[in-house]
Formats: sequence, C-alpha cells, structure tokens
Amino acid sequence: MYGLIGSMIAVEGKRDELIKVLLEGVSGMPGCLSYVVAKDPKDTNGIWITEVWDSKESHAASLKLPSVQGAIAKGKPLIAKFGAYNETEPIGGHGLHKPDR
Repeated sequence: MYGLIGSMIAVEGKRDELIKVLLEGVSGMPGCLSYVVAKDPKDTNGIWITEVWDSKESHAASLKLPSVQGAIAKGKPLIAKFGAYNETEPIGGHGLHKPDR
C-alpha cells in the first residue's frame, strides 16, 4: 500500500470552501482505500489530508481523472500554501482493509 499525509493552508476564511472542493473530487478514484480531510484545530485555515492507496501507481493515475483535475482547478485559488507532506507505507488499521493481491 501507499500513503500520503499532508497539510495545506487555505486562503483566509476559505477553509470550509476548500474542504468542500477536496471532498467533492474524491469519489470514484480506483485504488483509493481511504481519503480523509480534517480541520487543523490549531490553525483556523489549516487542513490535513490522509490518503491510503493500493499502490503509488493508483495515486498517480488518480491525478489524471477528470473529477480530480476539476477539483484541482477549483481548489487552487483557495490554497494559500502547502505545508508538511510525507509519504508512508500503510500496514493496516481499524477501517482499513489490505487489498487482495
């Protein structure tokens, strides 16, 4: 499995709008096992995104989907900057099922 954990800072006062855009673009992404968007309680404009994919290739392919491309275009003006970003190797956990291979 392949994971990403990253943060971004929304333009002042646009966090809820950006979250809505991020969540609209996530349906129908083949290979996506988990996509969680969370508010940063320490920063009124901060957002954390945690993703788990069956493979790094599935994640890369998702970036070419029309729904994801549309979300990127719609969300870009709402992003002030990107924060921390880390790749991970998910092993499992509550609510996460390893893909059959």
